[in-house]
Amino acid sequence: MHGTKQYDVILDAREERCPMPLLKMKLALSKMDEDQLLCVLATDEGSRKDIPHYLSMVGVELKESGTKPDGSFYFIVAKGGQ
Repeated sequence: MHGTKQYDVILDAREERCPMPLLKMKLALSKMDEDQLLCVLATDEGSRKDIPHYLSMVGVELKESGTKPDGSFYFIVAKGGQ
């Protein structure tokens, strides 16, 4: 999440509690076109394992994840052709 990377959709779920970041991510992905990038921002600790686990189960690529300086988590998700 460095530089001027462009995302097709940014989902700010930083004030949401589990399971809302995951549910909102699923909804956002369902509305996106193939080959678009989604950036999810979250502060709920459960998101750190729930989001990558869900993505691996459904075969959606997690391109990058980490923790921002403010302590929030970010997930860069590539919606590819299924």
